[in-house]
Amino acid sequence: MSDHVLAAIDSSQFSEGVCDYAAWAAKALEAPLSFMHVVDNHPQTSEPDLSGNLGLGTREHLLEKLSNIEERHAKVSREQGRLMLEAAKERAQAAGIASPECLQRNGTLVETLVEKERNVRLLVVGKRGETAHQASGHLGSNLERVVREMHRPILMVPKQFIQPHNVMMAFDGSNTARKGVEMLAKSPLFDGATCHVVIVGAETAENRSQLEWALSTLREAGHNAQGAIRAGEVEATLRAYKQENAIDMLIMGAYGHSRIRHLLVGSTTTAMLRNAQLPVLILR
Repeated sequence: MSDHVLAAIDSSQFSEGVCDYAAWAAKALEAPLSFMHVVDNHPQTSEPDLSGNLGLGTREHLLEKLSNIEERHAKVSREQGRLMLEAAKERAQAAGIASPECLQRNGTLVETLVEKERNVRLLVVGKRGETAHQASGHLGSNLERVVREMHRPILMVPKQFIQPHNVMMAFDGSNTARKGVEMLAKSPLFDGATCHVVIVGAETAENRSQLEWALSTLREAGHNAQGAIRAGEVEATLRAYKQENAIDMLIMGAYGHSRIRHLLVGSTTTAMLRNAQLPVLILR
C-alpha cells in the first residue's frame, strides 16, 4: 500500500465529495485508492464525567452501566464506519476504480493519518468533519492539525465534485512555493487544465522574474499556464482573481512567506479557506 491516494471518510455531508475527488485523483495519478474510517473512542466533545458525583452504594453499579454504554457506542460506531466504507467502495468502483481498499482504525484521526503518511501520495479530506459545527465556517481543529502535522499533499474538498479545468496557485517565490510549482509541473493530476499562477505584491523586476520562471516551468512540462501579479490584500486579491477566471481549484503551499503562510497556519484559519466552496490542494 505504497504511494497511494488515501481518502478519510466519516458521516459528514462532505464524504461524497471526498469519495469522488479521491477517485478522480487516483485515476489521474494511476495510483491505488484506499478509504479509511477512524473510530475515535475519545471524541473531543464528550459527555461530562459525573462519576465523582455518584452516591455511595450506587457508584460501582452506575460506572459499570456507563462502561457498557461506551462499549455499545463503540460497537455502533464501528458498524456505521463499516457501512460507510462499503458505500465509498461501491461509489469508487462505479467511477472506474477497480479495487479500492477499505481500512478501519481505532484512535484519533490526526495520529492515525500521521502514522500512515509514509505510504501516502495524496490525502483527501472533507472541508469539515463530522464533529465540526455544520453551520460554522470553521474548518475544525482536526483539519488544521492535519495541515500542520502531515508532510504530504492534502486535498481539502467541498460537498460536490467538479472536474477541475482552471486551477490557481498562490505563489510567493519562496523555496517551498518553487518546489510546489515543480511538483505541479510533474503531476498528471492537472493534465488538460489551465494552471494560473498569481503573485500578490508589487509589479517589480523580481516578482516578474519569479512569475516568468513559474510559467515557463509549467509550460515546458506541457501545461497550459497563465498568471498575473496583483497588488492588494492577499485573501481579497486571490478571491477576485478566482472569480474573474472561473477558478475551480486552489493550490497553496502550507509554508512560505508570512502572508501566504498565515492563510493556513495562523492562529485562526482565514476566510479564504473557511468560505471557499472550491477544493484546495495544500502542497507540503
